[in-house]
Amino acid sequence: MKKMVIHSGDIGKLILLVSLFLIIPLLVLPFYPENVKYIPAFLIPALISAIFGIFICAVTQSSNNDEAFTTKRGSVTVLFIWLYSFFIGALPFVLGGQLTFVQALFESVSGWTTTGLSTMDVREVPKIYLFYRSFMQYCGGLGFVMVMVMLIQGKQAMSLYSAEGHSDQLVPNLGRTARTIFLMYMTYLLIGTSVYVIFGMSVFDAVNHAMCALSTGGFSTQYDSIGAYDSIAIEAVTIFLMIIGTTNFAVLLLLSKRKFKRLAKVSEVRFLFVLLFITVPFVAGSLASGLYISIAKGFRLSVFNIVSALSTSGFSTMSYVQWPAFSIGMMILLMIIGGGIGSTAGGLKLTRVYLMYRITRENIKKRLSASRTVSNPYFYRAQGKTFIDKSLESDTVGFIFLYIVIFVIGSLLITLTASCSLSDAMFEFASSLGTVGLSIGLTGPTTNNMTLFIEMIGMLLGRLEIFIVIIGINSSIKQAFNLCNNKNTCCKK
Repeated sequence: MKKMVIHSGDIGKLILLVSLFLIIPLLVLPFYPENVKYIPAFLIPALISAIFGIFICAVTQSSNNDEAFTTKRGSVTVLFIWLYSFFIGALPFVLGGQLTFVQALFESVSGWTTTGLSTMDVREVPKIYLFYRSFMQYCGGLGFVMVMVMLIQGKQAMSLYSAEGHSDQLVPNLGRTARTIFLMYMTYLLIGTSVYVIFGMSVFDAVNHAMCALSTGGFSTQYDSIGAYDSIAIEAVTIFLMIIGTTNFAVLLLLSKRKFKRLAKVSEVRFLFVLLFITVPFVAGSLASGLYISIAKGFRLSVFNIVSALSTSGFSTMSYVQWPAFSIGMMILLMIIGGGIGSTAGGLKLTRVYLMYRITRENIKKRLSASRTVSNPYFYRAQGKTFIDKSLESDTVGFIFLYIVIFVIGSLLITLTASCSLSDAMFEFASSLGTVGLSIGLTGPTTNNMTLFIEMIGMLLGRLEIFIVIIGINSSIKQAFNLCNNKNTCCKK
């Protein structure tokens, strides 16, 4: 009989971790005692999750066979815990009478995946729920497995860590890697919160916006997002935090160690700033002419919103309804490209797009050069020079092709369910699949359930990355099939 694909001991620990996350929002109650009535809405699902997790840990144990536990099997565990967190994370909204179940599930998916699309009117949302949404994004950016690895290291930790989409081990010890990332995350959270307060935000707003900017999430405590403050200083702080959030953790480690020469060589960092250098002036000109504003105002709007789209953060300084078609097109393109690989951002990822550019350039060079010319292309990661071999080339091309196919299908489906134009559907689904959170106006309290479900699927695929979800579903189906066969065999005997 084959071993179970899901390692229940690990799942039990992860479920306990989710129950802890559900209790943390109660810490705001001393500051907002009027929200005390919502305690049961958080305690009930936290208690259910804790009992469930303890029960699983008590009756099962993780496999001690390292070889039996692969990234394939880890993907099943990761997929299960994310789906579980979506469901249990929706319950506080329902039990507190804030949303319908589908809306609550959407809010939970959007929060944990660090997307930022919302069905809530934040002007009417209690403080505890505003904090809960932001905290979901902060934890979702780190990832459940990474937090668990920081607290508890098992023999399967590396497989689970990789299956959740973490591409780099920053130091030889995985536990130290997790703690290093968490320390960087907390340091920037403290810096961001402090500077926000200095420039006029309330402490509550500062904590929430810092958490969401670092996780490239985009939930805001204000109806008009960052635009509500109309402050260049606050916009500048947010831009800084969004760029930190979209930067590879390994690159941030170089920055913290002041290894600036190595950092300047990293291809992904260079590509990020090249994209900003090219797109910001074009969008600024388009906005200036299309909205009849000054070029200075156009640049201010362009810089902030372009960084927000490319970093997949989802903060905004104005509505996009009146934006020129060219600017909307550029935003869609940047949301598809996305942020840094190995960061909290979504999208295709800068490294993959850069690799696709290099692969295409090498292909053209090969056709134009003499037949005997030998090329050995490479690019720079935080860890150093990396050669672009056939395996990397194949993975890159395959992922980009699948991503574009899903983007096209999702956009077309939204035109049917939301009865909107193709450009509006493309904007909204690019935001969902890229876990961005910007909206053209299609997503809100009145959005129909079918559109919300399509966007939820996009958010899941975007956060866990497409291949992990496919592998997890395929492995689960195979495991279920094997269990049925084994059961039938036993019954026949």
